[in-house]
Amino acid sequence: MEFNTLEPLLDVLEGNIDDLEEALAPLLDAPIADSASKLPLLDKAKLYVMTTYAIESILFSYLQLNGIKAKEHPIFTELTRLRQYYEKIKLAETGPVKQNMRLDKDAAGRFIKAGLSGNEKYDQERAEKQAKEVANTYVKFNEMAEQKEQVRLSAKRKADVADVAQEEEEGSSDKKEKKKGKSGRKTKGKAKRSS
Repeated sequence: MEFNTLEPLLDVLEGNIDDLEEALAPLLDAPIADSASKLPLLDKAKLYVMTTYAIESILFSYLQLNGIKAKEHPIFTELTRLRQYYEKIKLAETGPVKQNMRLDKDAAGRFIKAGLSGNEKYDQERAEKQAKEVANTYVKFNEMAEQKEQVRLSAKRKADVADVAQEEEEGSSDKKEKKKGKSGRKTKGKAKRSS
């Protein structure tokens, strides 16, 4: 970099340092405890966190200017911790985020059931409905079990039929080979006799 390009940057830096000195002057002139004692609790917490953050930021910048890897230095973890504190203060200031109102169907159902529990007609209908649901569940379960058993038996029958067919095929091929063997001997015998 040339000096011509650095000169405007140095002027900006000098102006920023002057602004910083001016902003920190009230804190540097008197002890911080005197300033903080007049503030409400939340503002006091902000003052302490922001003052510490300003000091840590200056130290971080100093380390970077001297060529030290500031992100590997313990000062970086302190800056992160101070940011987290500031986020907590912001949350305390704004309060928790309100959730949208929504209906809890299960809870509403329980309230309705409890409100109607003295109604004998409703109680009887509900008991009948629950009994039907239980009976339907058993019927469906038994139907599914029967279907599975039928599928299993069908697969077993198919396997048995395939085994029988294979045995018959092997048996018929053995018979054919025996017949060929006998007919081959007969023709050889006839050939010998005719000669």
